[in-house]
Amino acid sequence: MSSRFVYVNGIKLGVELRGENSSRDQTLVLLHGFTGSAAGWGNHLETLANYGLRIIALDLPGHGHSEVPQTPERFSIEHHRDDILAALQALEVHAGQATLLGYSMGGRIALYTAFSSFFHALVLESASPGIENPEEREERRRSDEMLAASIEHEGVPAFVERWERLPLFASHQTLPSETKEALHTQRLQNNATGLAQSLRGVGTGAQPSFYRQLPTLHIPVLLIAGALDVKFTKIAQRMAQLLQQAQLHIVPAAGHTVHLEQPQVFTSLVGDFCLSVSHS
Repeated sequence: MSSRFVYVNGIKLGVELRGENSSRDQTLVLLHGFTGSAAGWGNHLETLANYGLRIIALDLPGHGHSEVPQTPERFSIEHHRDDILAALQALEVHAGQATLLGYSMGGRIALYTAFSSFFHALVLESASPGIENPEEREERRRSDEMLAASIEHEGVPAFVERWERLPLFASHQTLPSETKEALHTQRLQNNATGLAQSLRGVGTGAQPSFYRQLPTLHIPVLLIAGALDVKFTKIAQRMAQLLQQAQLHIVPAAGHTVHLEQPQVFTSLVGDFCLSVSHS
């Protein structure tokens, strides 16, 4: 069990490691969502390591303990992919040894990174291949820019207060108070510049649509969505139709953040999937 840093492509990334004595061929790499961090996965780092997995959770640029590049160009999805692959090389993980898991923003980045052919499987929680319609995507980009500017102007506490009131997170009202407090505290630890530049560089409006590429992804993919999150449930169902090797699980009594709202179900789905693909 350890926290450390890796230096890749001129920046420092925070890393949480668990199960370091497990086989390199059973590695699970986790990417958090917007405002999240590697440590934000909480007990999942230990419970998934108990499956015999080597766990690597990364702080994405501008989040957690990672450095904050000063230009939005450095936050592009291409740079995220390159940073993730360089971090794994530094941690002695080789092509074909790891499953990549991403939640929400981390899921979009994970999907793009999976096209590199480095990973033997992929897990996407509440994730999207992007916005297909160019006009809608541009509208979202402008919305993301306005939100980025407000974070820089108002600061992280005011932004987090608004963020947590979004309808997307309405189901968080059922979370235990200690879980909500831990999530709130973790979000407040973020840097305003890091969050703003992340929105500009890898927000949904900045990301191309990957729907057309989905049939070309020839690895097993586990899709997880919460039944209460109607938008992302529909997205996951469509992705399942386009992917060559997809398993779809719609989790009852869960919204956008399945790993917090139904943690035991999430751990079982991910752990069993990782073992099945490593033994296949």
